[in-house]
Amino acid sequence: MLDDGHDLRRDGVDVVVGYLEPHGRKDTIAKAEGLEIVPRRKQEYRGAAFEDMDTPAILKRRPRVCLVDEFAHTNVPGSERAKRWEDVEVLLAAGIDVITTMNVQHLESLNDQIRQITKVRVRETIPDWVVQQANEVVMVDLPPEALLNRLRRGAVYPPEKAEKALANFFTESNLTVLREFALRQTAHEVDARQAVEEPAAPPSPCPGDDGPARITPPRQTDRILIYVTDHPLSAMLIRRGKRVADYLRADCFAVAVRPELDPREVPADRREALARHLSFARNLHIETRTLLGGDVARTLVEFARQQRVTQIYLARPQAGPRLPFVGRDLVQQVVRLASDMQVTVVAERRPHAEGRRQ
Repeated sequence: MLDDGHDLRRDGVDVVVGYLEPHGRKDTIAKAEGLEIVPRRKQEYRGAAFEDMDTPAILKRRPRVCLVDEFAHTNVPGSERAKRWEDVEVLLAAGIDVITTMNVQHLESLNDQIRQITKVRVRETIPDWVVQQANEVVMVDLPPEALLNRLRRGAVYPPEKAEKALANFFTESNLTVLREFALRQTAHEVDARQAVEEPAAPPSPCPGDDGPARITPPRQTDRILIYVTDHPLSAMLIRRGKRVADYLRADCFAVAVRPELDPREVPADRREALARHLSFARNLHIETRTLLGGDVARTLVEFARQQRVTQIYLARPQAGPRLPFVGRDLVQQVVRLASDMQVTVVAERRPHAEGRRQ
């Protein structure tokens, strides 16, 4: 990012550093020399002082390009926006181009898989659609052993922090998996962008026929329905269904079913949990619907058929009490009623060790 900033500056482009977090790395600090840096904004929270990116100051300065480190960062509580990527959206809307940095584990759709493999729940995430709207995504590939050598030499963190990192998240096995995720994600992005850019092939003529071309009917477009409840598993199901929808370039619905009763009869905590999950789905650019119906399976399948849905996603916990409306009976009913659709029942997969947060 800093190298690109210097290249732009040499080409006469007005570029500034909106935020840089060098973590005390001397080589990173040295690379920033010669670039204009917008001072950070200082904020207080619970008696402590914090520094964050000063978005209003960048807007006032109005550079052509702004360099923004740590795209997935969570802003200090009380800020105008909760996440740094939301600040970047504001800069882009103002006509300021942004070059930023992130790690593959911060991609929202990979959150459950990252937790399953690394035993760490990454709390700072970025919706996939935010990354997909970038004009260019550059993957910085570093073999795990090379990064481990940098950690051991103290080139990434101070010795005490590096030792802790090596024993936890930054193990060789974790880094190998993360690298594989990054490579797969890059390949998917390349395929998706090529599919958008390639013109449609002209219809092929019939063999030995100089007459009208034979037109092949288009393949049916995939459409995915995710059944959302107030249970915590719904967040995992939304991420899974949305990732599949992105790979298939399919339309996606997040659907809740409310029984035919007064909403006030449903406990407040359950109503709030369902509202959070639907809001989460909307943040991922999934179309949400709340249906009214006493027969959940029939209500879901009738809606799916009206919307020409091809896949239905249901969640079922690995153990413990059944989910509201997502027990074995509902699954069997949906499978029976939706015989012309693919029904995927996703079980919860817990890490073998107690999950840690990052």
